[in-house]
Amino acid sequence: MNPILLIVFLPLLASAIAGLGNRALGNTLAKSVTTTGLFISCALSWPIFISFVSGHAEPQVVQVLQWVRSGSLTFDWALRVDTLTAIMLVVITTVSALVHLYSWGYMAEDPDQPRFFAYLSLFTFAMLMLVTADNLVQMFFGWEGVGLASYLLIGFWFRKPSASAAAIKAFVVNRVGDLGFMLGIFGTFLVFNTVSIPEILVRAPSMAGSTVHFLGMQWDTMTILCILLFIGAMGKSAQLGLHTWLPDAMEGPTPVSALIHAATMVTAGVFMVCRLSPMFQTSETAMHVVTYVGAATLFFAATIGTTQWDIKRVIAYSTCSQLGYMFVAAGVGAPGAAMFHLFTHAFFKALLFLGAGSVIHAMHHEQDMRYYGGLRKHIPLTYYAMLAGTLAITGLGIVDVFGFAGFYSKDSILEAAYASASDSGRFGFWMGILAALLTSFYSWRLVFLTFYGKPRWVQSEHIQHAVHDAHAHGDHAHGHDDHGHAHDDDGTAGYHPHESPINMLIPLGVLTLGAIFAGYLFHHSFISEGAGHFWQGSVAFSEELIHHMHGVPTWVKWAPFVVMALGFVTAWFAYIRNPKLPAAFVEQLGVVHQFVFNKWYFDELYDFLFVRPAFWLGDKFWKLGDIGLIDRFGPNGAAWVVAQGSRAAKKVQSGYLYSYALVMLLGLTAAISWVMVH
Repeated sequence: MNPILLIVFLPLLASAIAGLGNRALGNTLAKSVTTTGLFISCALSWPIFISFVSGHAEPQVVQVLQWVRSGSLTFDWALRVDTLTAIMLVVITTVSALVHLYSWGYMAEDPDQPRFFAYLSLFTFAMLMLVTADNLVQMFFGWEGVGLASYLLIGFWFRKPSASAAAIKAFVVNRVGDLGFMLGIFGTFLVFNTVSIPEILVRAPSMAGSTVHFLGMQWDTMTILCILLFIGAMGKSAQLGLHTWLPDAMEGPTPVSALIHAATMVTAGVFMVCRLSPMFQTSETAMHVVTYVGAATLFFAATIGTTQWDIKRVIAYSTCSQLGYMFVAAGVGAPGAAMFHLFTHAFFKALLFLGAGSVIHAMHHEQDMRYYGGLRKHIPLTYYAMLAGTLAITGLGIVDVFGFAGFYSKDSILEAAYASASDSGRFGFWMGILAALLTSFYSWRLVFLTFYGKPRWVQSEHIQHAVHDAHAHGDHAHGHDDHGHAHDDDGTAGYHPHESPINMLIPLGVLTLGAIFAGYLFHHSFISEGAGHFWQGSVAFSEELIHHMHGVPTWVKWAPFVVMALGFVTAWFAYIRNPKLPAAFVEQLGVVHQFVFNKWYFDELYDFLFVRPAFWLGDKFWKLGDIGLIDRFGPNGAAWVVAQGSRAAKKVQSGYLYSYALVMLLGLTAAISWVMVH
């Protein structure tokens, strides 16, 4: 059997077994089936990726079955494997396999583990379907599949109102983007008379400059199609305007955050734009739109990340910002750099999320960093893992020597933006530099608040309740509760965070290696001069732009390092050297800080513009339309007529035989009279 078939369908099979078997299988068997399936898929994906990196593989298409034959609309269910697919295969299966293993420890006390692991594997299958798609309809199938699975995972704790609300929000906001994606697919079929991605990309250059008549105006055909498709990418990849679902999605279990926000769902939009890069590059306007939206998003999200207290929300806004970098690269004609950052980002962002989960696990599910402090002494392995992730996302490295993962990929995006010599590219470059400064600040802020300073756990209600519960179960002072937490007579001061179990630490260790070495090991294949051969037949990444990237001025290459160091020093001075400074700074900023802390009031704005009017309209339709019109003249009206008729009929039902005989005689007389007259 072709390995690609096993890679794609093993997660689906495992999901079906765990989901249908559920509690009849038991926790251990359900977890074993799904985790084993993902590790097999992962083991099969890496040789495919290495073969493309080494230049020993050629693109291939594996037919699964005939799918649609309807007039001129004809396509099969086929799995396409090329350089772009190979990258996504290792990213998805590696992170998903490690998340499955990590969840053995993190979800150990949850009563619905089979359901959770079934959802994880279903999500992975949908994402694999998306990235192996050979046509736009198949891609849309995977696109909607990850939307469904993300809804199930974000709302996994469905008894928690905030989790259910977050799941609905993610689903609805993504449907807005999906409307644009669907219109883009419909329009593409009308223009090219096919949904086959290879055929569309071959014929796209010939459509450059063509126009279509709509609403009494002439519109550039490729610009309209690309912008519609990009709207879909904005929703899935949480770009400015359709980003509001992403931070709320933190209501799901932490492994879900790592899976959705590090390597899979949120990268689907970037993947789609890169896959269709020859199509996007036929429209200069569409490329500018992608660049400007990405640049605005990376700055916007970075500003919010500097003000949040929830450890997972800081990392979530970081994800939003890093996705902006990827779209800047795609918008300036460097999809290879975008995919390189997607590749490295998967390792260090999954590491940061799972590391945050380890911290939350140690702190009895407390997520507010104001109640952390001094944790490096208690959970040292988690500390070193998150330190590696922080060094990777901030881009620590020395030019032409060595750097962590983000140093190679993020810097390559900034170099590509500068080398593009376009107004949108320069805007993306300067926004990227400013966001790199903010990224360094909020990343080190997270580290310092969490792992340094004095312990602030005594202030946490979660910790107090946890230790008081231990007392209530009869534990003795200076003893240990059921989780092994030491405590003193006051119930809080003696609380000692604990390191995570080995099945949570192994994924952290593997991802740490990726955060350190992924950029160094693979940057030659992705972005070095001559990398055009690596991307040939996959994305439109010209050798000329690659050459200009490596020829940018020296200050452009060193600027990210300088702002990274400045962000580190600022965070150290504010949270280690002079801890009173942040409060004074916030007081001075006043309204500005409030504006940023409240996420630029996007949620409030959307609530005013869309949510409240929608509820008002729904209420009116319900009361006036449903109750006042449909029910009144429909079911309720018919019931009233029947009731009135019954009352009238009751009056002639006397029960006397002579009354019925009289009625029959009158009826017979009337019938005979009618026959004689006619």
